[in-house]
Amino acid sequence: MRLSQPSLLVDLNSITGLDAITVKNGMVEIGALTRHVTLERSAEIAKHAPLIALAMPHIAHPAIRNRGTIGGSLAYADPAAELPACLVALDGEIDVTGPSGKRTVKAADFFKGLFETALGPHDVLSAVRFPAATAETRVGFAELARRHGDYALVGLAAAATASGKSLSDVRLVYFGVGATPVRARKAEAAFAGGLVDDAVKALDLDPTDDLHASGAVKKHLAGVLLRRVAKQLAEPRA
Repeated sequence: MRLSQPSLLVDLNSITGLDAITVKNGMVEIGALTRHVTLERSAEIAKHAPLIALAMPHIAHPAIRNRGTIGGSLAYADPAAELPACLVALDGEIDVTGPSGKRTVKAADFFKGLFETALGPHDVLSAVRFPAATAETRVGFAELARRHGDYALVGLAAAATASGKSLSDVRLVYFGVGATPVRARKAEAAFAGGLVDDAVKALDLDPTDDLHASGAVKKHLAGVLLRRVAKQLAEPRA
Protein backbone atom coordinates (compact mmCIF):
# COMPACT_ATOMS: atom_id res chain seq x y z
CA MET A 1 0.00 0.00 0.00
CA ARG A 2 3.13 2.20 -0.27
CA LEU A 3 2.87 3.25 3.35
CA SER A 4 6.53 2.36 3.84
CA GLN A 5 9.60 2.76 1.62
CA PRO A 6 12.42 0.80 3.29
CA SER A 7 15.96 1.08 1.95
CA LEU A 8 16.63 -2.54 2.89
CA LEU A 9 14.30 -5.54 2.84
CA VAL A 10 15.30 -8.66 4.82
CA ASP A 11 13.67 -12.05 4.25
CA LEU A 12 13.06 -13.81 7.58
CA ASN A 13 11.92 -17.12 6.09
CA SER A 14 15.29 -18.83 6.49
CA ILE A 15 15.37 -18.22 10.25
CA THR A 16 14.62 -21.51 11.97
CA GLY A 17 12.61 -22.02 15.14
CA LEU A 18 10.04 -19.28 14.57
CA ASP A 19 7.23 -21.41 13.15
CA ALA A 20 6.31 -23.72 16.04
CA ILE A 21 3.03 -24.16 17.92
CA THR A 22 3.50 -25.27 21.51
CA VAL A 23 1.13 -25.78 24.44
CA LYS A 24 2.85 -25.66 27.82
CA ASN A 25 1.89 -24.69 31.37
CA GLY A 26 -1.60 -23.70 30.29
CA MET A 27 -0.38 -21.35 27.56
CA VAL A 28 -0.38 -21.55 23.77
CA GLU A 29 2.69 -20.09 22.07
CA ILE A 30 2.85 -19.52 18.32
CA GLY A 31 6.03 -18.56 16.51
CA ALA A 32 5.82 -15.44 14.36
CA LEU A 33 6.55 -17.29 11.10
CA THR A 34 3.71 -19.79 11.55
CA ARG A 35 1.63 -19.57 8.42
CA HIS A 36 -2.11 -19.03 8.39
CA VAL A 37 -2.72 -22.35 6.68
CA THR A 38 -0.81 -24.15 9.46
CA LEU A 39 -3.02 -22.54 12.10
CA GLU A 40 -6.12 -23.31 10.05
CA ARG A 41 -5.29 -27.03 9.87
CA SER A 42 -3.72 -27.52 13.29
CA ALA A 43 -5.45 -29.93 15.68
CA GLU A 44 -3.71 -28.18 18.60
CA ILE A 45 -5.14 -24.82 17.58
CA ALA A 46 -8.62 -26.30 17.17
CA LYS A 47 -8.42 -27.78 20.67
CA HIS A 48 -6.52 -25.13 22.63
CA ALA A 49 -7.27 -21.95 20.65
CA PRO A 50 -10.79 -22.31 19.22
CA LEU A 51 -11.17 -18.56 18.63
CA ILE A 52 -8.15 -18.59 16.32
CA ALA A 53 -9.59 -21.64 14.55
CA LEU A 54 -12.89 -19.83 14.00
CA ALA A 55 -11.17 -16.76 12.56
CA MET A 56 -8.73 -18.43 10.16
CA PRO A 57 -11.15 -19.27 7.30
CA HIS A 58 -12.17 -15.60 7.14
CA ILE A 59 -8.63 -14.36 6.51
CA ALA A 60 -8.20 -13.40 2.85
CA HIS A 61 -8.04 -16.31 0.38
CA PRO A 62 -6.25 -19.69 0.33
CA ALA A 63 -3.32 -18.39 -1.75
CA ILE A 64 -2.68 -15.68 0.82
CA ARG A 65 -3.16 -18.00 3.79
CA ASN A 66 -0.53 -20.31 2.27
CA ARG A 67 2.12 -17.57 2.60
CA GLY A 68 0.87 -15.12 5.22
CA THR A 69 2.07 -15.46 8.83
CA ILE A 70 0.58 -14.60 12.20
CA GLY A 71 3.55 -12.37 12.97
CA GLY A 72 3.17 -10.50 9.72
CA SER A 73 -0.52 -9.87 10.30
CA LEU A 74 0.02 -8.58 13.84
CA ALA A 75 3.02 -6.42 12.94
CA TYR A 76 1.17 -4.89 10.00
CA ALA A 77 -1.74 -4.04 12.32
CA ASP A 78 -4.43 -3.51 9.71
CA PRO A 79 -7.49 -2.18 11.60
CA ALA A 80 -9.75 -4.53 9.62
CA ALA A 81 -7.63 -7.64 10.28
CA GLU A 82 -8.94 -10.57 12.27
CA LEU A 83 -5.90 -11.75 14.25
CA PRO A 84 -5.15 -8.51 16.16
CA ALA A 85 -8.71 -8.53 17.54
CA CYS A 86 -8.47 -12.22 18.39
CA LEU A 87 -5.26 -11.73 20.34
CA VAL A 88 -6.76 -8.87 22.35
CA ALA A 89 -9.87 -10.96 23.04
CA LEU A 90 -7.66 -13.78 24.31
CA ASP A 91 -5.73 -11.39 26.57
CA GLY A 92 -2.59 -12.39 24.73
CA GLU A 93 0.95 -11.10 24.79
CA ILE A 94 3.58 -10.54 22.14
CA ASP A 95 7.33 -11.17 22.27
CA VAL A 96 9.35 -8.38 20.67
CA THR A 97 13.03 -9.00 19.92
CA GLY A 98 15.53 -6.26 19.16
CA PRO A 99 19.15 -5.14 19.66
CA SER A 100 18.54 -4.74 23.41
CA GLY A 101 17.09 -8.22 23.83
CA LYS A 102 13.54 -9.50 24.17
CA ARG A 103 10.58 -7.87 25.85
CA THR A 104 6.95 -8.90 26.19
CA VAL A 105 4.07 -6.54 25.38
CA LYS A 106 0.42 -7.16 26.23
CA ALA A 107 -1.73 -7.34 23.11
CA ALA A 108 -3.92 -4.53 24.45
CA ASP A 109 -0.85 -2.27 24.53
CA PHE A 110 0.75 -3.44 21.29
CA PHE A 111 -1.59 -1.73 18.81
CA LYS A 112 -0.99 2.01 19.02
CA GLY A 113 -2.81 3.45 16.01
CA LEU A 114 -3.46 3.05 12.30
CA PHE A 115 -0.78 0.58 11.12
CA GLU A 116 1.20 1.56 14.22
CA THR A 117 2.46 -0.84 16.90
CA ALA A 118 4.86 -0.99 19.84
CA LEU A 119 7.58 -2.30 17.52
CA GLY A 120 10.62 -0.05 17.29
CA PRO A 121 12.55 0.53 14.03
CA HIS A 122 14.98 -2.34 14.80
CA ASP A 123 12.51 -4.74 16.42
CA VAL A 124 10.87 -7.89 15.12
CA LEU A 125 7.86 -9.73 16.47
CA SER A 126 9.10 -13.20 17.41
CA ALA A 127 6.15 -15.01 19.08
CA VAL A 128 2.68 -14.63 20.55
CA ARG A 129 1.25 -16.26 23.65
CA PHE A 130 -2.18 -16.57 25.27
CA PRO A 131 -4.01 -18.82 27.77
CA ALA A 132 -5.07 -22.20 26.44
CA ALA A 133 -8.80 -22.85 26.32
CA THR A 134 -10.40 -24.86 29.11
CA ALA A 135 -13.76 -26.58 29.45
CA GLU A 136 -15.18 -23.27 30.71
CA THR A 137 -13.88 -21.23 27.78
CA ARG A 138 -16.48 -19.78 25.41
CA VAL A 139 -15.57 -18.05 22.17
CA GLY A 140 -17.38 -16.45 19.25
CA PHE A 141 -16.36 -14.91 15.95
CA ALA A 142 -18.25 -13.23 13.13
CA GLU A 143 -17.59 -10.62 10.48
CA LEU A 144 -19.38 -8.93 7.62
CA ALA A 145 -17.60 -8.31 4.33
CA ARG A 146 -18.82 -7.53 0.82
CA ARG A 147 -17.29 -10.80 -0.39
CA HIS A 148 -15.74 -13.64 1.55
CA GLY A 149 -12.04 -12.87 1.91
CA ASP A 150 -12.40 -9.11 1.52
CA TYR A 151 -11.52 -6.73 4.33
CA ALA A 152 -14.25 -6.82 6.93
CA LEU A 153 -16.66 -3.91 7.12
CA VAL A 154 -17.12 -4.86 10.78
CA GLY A 155 -15.93 -7.89 12.72
CA LEU A 156 -16.17 -9.20 16.27
CA ALA A 157 -13.91 -11.58 18.19
CA ALA A 158 -15.22 -12.58 21.61
CA ALA A 159 -14.17 -14.70 24.56
CA ALA A 160 -15.68 -15.41 27.97
CA THR A 161 -15.60 -17.85 30.86
CA ALA A 162 -18.66 -19.93 31.70
CA SER A 163 -19.76 -20.18 35.30
CA GLY A 164 -22.89 -22.29 35.40
CA LYS A 165 -25.40 -20.58 33.14
CA SER A 166 -23.71 -17.18 33.38
CA LEU A 167 -20.60 -15.73 31.76
CA SER A 168 -17.75 -13.79 33.30
CA ASP A 169 -14.62 -12.08 31.97
CA VAL A 170 -16.48 -11.19 28.76
CA ARG A 171 -14.23 -9.63 26.14
CA LEU A 172 -15.91 -8.19 23.01
CA VAL A 173 -13.28 -6.92 20.59
CA TYR A 174 -14.38 -5.28 17.34
CA PHE A 175 -12.29 -4.71 14.23
CA GLY A 176 -12.99 -2.47 11.27
CA VAL A 177 -14.56 0.19 13.51
CA GLY A 178 -11.46 2.13 14.55
CA ALA A 179 -7.73 2.54 14.02
CA THR A 180 -7.01 -0.44 16.32
CA PRO A 181 -8.99 -3.35 17.78
CA VAL A 182 -11.70 -1.84 20.00
CA ARG A 183 -13.08 -3.40 23.19
CA ALA A 184 -16.75 -2.59 23.76
CA ARG A 185 -16.43 -2.41 27.55
CA LYS A 186 -19.91 -1.09 28.35
CA ALA A 187 -21.44 -3.78 26.17
CA GLU A 188 -19.26 -6.38 27.91
CA ALA A 189 -20.67 -5.41 31.30
CA ALA A 190 -24.24 -5.49 30.00
CA PHE A 191 -23.68 -8.81 28.26
CA ALA A 192 -22.32 -10.37 31.45
CA GLY A 193 -25.63 -9.37 33.03
CA GLY A 194 -27.33 -11.82 30.69
CA LEU A 195 -29.34 -9.54 28.39
CA VAL A 196 -28.19 -9.34 24.79
CA ASP A 197 -30.59 -6.48 23.99
CA ASP A 198 -29.02 -4.40 26.77
CA ALA A 199 -25.55 -5.22 25.45
CA VAL A 200 -26.49 -4.06 21.95
CA LYS A 201 -27.91 -0.81 23.34
CA ALA A 202 -24.74 -0.31 25.39
CA LEU A 203 -22.34 -0.68 22.45
CA ASP A 204 -19.79 2.07 23.05
CA LEU A 205 -18.44 2.34 19.51
CA ASP A 206 -17.94 5.44 17.40
CA PRO A 207 -16.94 4.23 13.93
CA THR A 208 -16.20 6.83 11.29
CA ASP A 209 -17.53 6.98 7.74
CA ASP A 210 -15.35 5.49 5.02
CA LEU A 211 -15.60 4.45 1.37
CA HIS A 212 -17.40 1.24 2.27
CA ALA A 213 -20.00 2.25 4.85
CA SER A 214 -21.11 5.11 7.04
CA GLY A 215 -20.40 5.13 10.74
CA ALA A 216 -24.11 4.65 11.43
CA VAL A 217 -24.23 1.54 9.25
CA LYS A 218 -21.16 0.11 10.99
CA LYS A 219 -22.71 0.73 14.38
CA HIS A 220 -25.84 -1.13 13.27
CA LEU A 221 -23.76 -4.01 11.89
CA ALA A 222 -21.86 -4.20 15.18
CA GLY A 223 -25.15 -4.92 16.92
CA VAL A 224 -26.05 -7.57 14.35
CA LEU A 225 -22.72 -9.31 14.93
CA LEU A 226 -23.11 -9.13 18.70
CA ARG A 227 -26.41 -11.01 18.50
CA ARG A 228 -24.78 -13.68 16.29
CA VAL A 229 -21.75 -14.06 18.54
CA ALA A 230 -23.96 -14.18 21.65
CA LYS A 231 -25.43 -17.44 20.36
CA GLN A 232 -21.94 -18.89 19.94
CA LEU A 233 -20.90 -17.83 23.45
CA ALA A 234 -23.94 -19.59 24.88
CA GLU A 235 -22.89 -22.94 23.42
CA PRO A 236 -20.73 -25.36 25.46
CA ARG A 237 -17.45 -26.40 23.88
CA ALA A 238 -17.67 -29.48 21.72
